[in-house]
Amino acid sequence: MHFFDYKDNSLFCENVALKKLAEQFSTPLYVYSKKTLMRHLNVLQEAFSEISPLLCFSMKANSSLAMCNILVKNGAGLDIVSGGELYKALKIGTDPQKIVYAGVGKTEEEIEFALTKSILLFNVESISELKLINKVAGKVGIKQKVSIRINPDVDINTHDYITTGKKITKFGVDFDTCRNIINSRAEYSNLNIAGFHIHIGSQITESYPFVESITKTVNFIEELKKDKFEIEYLNIGGGLGIVYKDENPQSAEQFAEAIIDLIRPLNIKIIMEPGRFIAGNSGILLTTVLYLKNTSVKNFVVIDAGMNDLLRPSLYNAYHEILPIKKNDNVGNVKVDIVGPICESGDFLAKDRTIQKVNAGDIMAIMGAGAYGFSMASNYNSRCLPAEVMVDNDTYFLVRKRQNYSDLIANENIPKELI
Repeated sequence: MHFFDYKDNSLFCENVALKKLAEQFSTPLYVYSKKTLMRHLNVLQEAFSEISPLLCFSMKANSSLAMCNILVKNGAGLDIVSGGELYKALKIGTDPQKIVYAGVGKTEEEIEFALTKSILLFNVESISELKLINKVAGKVGIKQKVSIRINPDVDINTHDYITTGKKITKFGVDFDTCRNIINSRAEYSNLNIAGFHIHIGSQITESYPFVESITKTVNFIEELKKDKFEIEYLNIGGGLGIVYKDENPQSAEQFAEAIIDLIRPLNIKIIMEPGRFIAGNSGILLTTVLYLKNTSVKNFVVIDAGMNDLLRPSLYNAYHEILPIKKNDNVGNVKVDIVGPICESGDFLAKDRTIQKVNAGDIMAIMGAGAYGFSMASNYNSRCLPAEVMVDNDTYFLVRKRQNYSDLIANENIPKELI
């Protein structure tokens, strides 16, 4: 559910007309609904209240300071994957003991930064990484808790690029490797192997892959208990799917019902890493029609937002619903490719999409853009990053100003010796 709806044929975010925002802040423009954001956080908190998990919002989905601040101030922790995300997390006052550091390529500098800030856990992806964290922890004199990320080799029905729980991916270690790590844990004297982590992918709409991966992991934990090895945490990851088109994803309540009975007997602390589920439908991208181009084989709508603003369609062939901010049932529909201004054939937001007929100057809303939207945006073609606005009922706030041309070259230099 989200709070983007038509009122008298005009599209609103909560109680603010999107036309007003486009006129004031121009396009492309990301717009977020605080009410939607809070609703999705709250339904997870309520569904899992029985086991009181630490809900660490996945910053890679959207690292907007304003968005993360809202979530943190309402009880969430943060799941980070870089030193930059840690810096931003601390900037908004996140309790370090509610920060979990994931990612397969942590540098020594990033590890030391996180150690000195006393984060709760590192999710460790390999033996090589485990050795490095142990070395750095010894250097700074800290005994650090870590979780071993287990790759449970579970297949899921999602795009290959966002599948992370199969053996062929770069993520995690298999159960045998994990057992070897546990058996040799004395080698890691500066670490406390305090938990396990599983994350099998993203945009998963059914419960059975979670059930399978959690069942495998729970059985593994029970085996280790027989050998007198106990853990403190189980991080069951994220990956809950949302509605982009015609998906019928499980609700938070259905997800909880499917897995709580599996993990309750462990009597340990549970961590979850929701990202898309919380942020995805809380945001949209507003864009303006620049040109209409009709050929003998295709009709094109050229807009001012491109793959640099929203990469998902080009990268994953992902579907986003695209709506006019002014609905008019009298103008008819047309089948078009909706394309951006970037000099790439892969720069499209939709292909062979039937939409309401539009004209140059019309504004459209690309829905479901709150996760992996701005966070994947770039300056490709030397285009400025868009602005971001947060709506709260009938008020709104500019939470990121639009870049300008001088921002594009702010960190560049032409040495005199090169002239």
